[in-house]
Amino acid sequence: MSAYAGWAGSLPADVAQQRLGQALVLADLPPEEFVDTLLPTMFSAGTSQESIDAFGASMRAFHPVGFRAMARASAEDLRDALPSLGLPTLLVCGEHDVRAPLEVAEHLHAEIAGSTLVVLPAGHVCNVEAADRFNAVVGEFLRPDTAA
Repeated sequence: MSAYAGWAGSLPADVAQQRLGQALVLADLPPEEFVDTLLPTMFSAGTSQESIDAFGASMRAFHPVGFRAMARASAEDLRDALPSLGLPTLLVCGEHDVRAPLEVAEHLHAEIAGSTLVVLPAGHVCNVEAADRFNAVVGEFLRPDTAA
């Protein structure tokens, strides 16, 4: 969901480095400032305020050490591994995602043989914003083939 082959594997080098630098700075902010900075980039226009507020509340519980570890892991370049994935792969992304744009998902889809790409009418947190559709897509992907 809203995936990358690592920032360095999916974005220009300067953008990937900027993302890592920004994340490391954000990790040191007080929770309220952390949320105020990131939350506006998580959802598309028209998302219910209730969903945004609930997600914001969960973001306030972040742990700086964990966020720094996540950022460093996200900064890697994993694109060489994509062609060797030999298992069913579902890629789900939000059509209006500004954090992990559709172009990134399309590239992952092109590089992972046999992958399935589903684009939802949502932003970065498409599992919250389009929860029913997200759950249906994942459930369908995980359900064993009963036609055999």
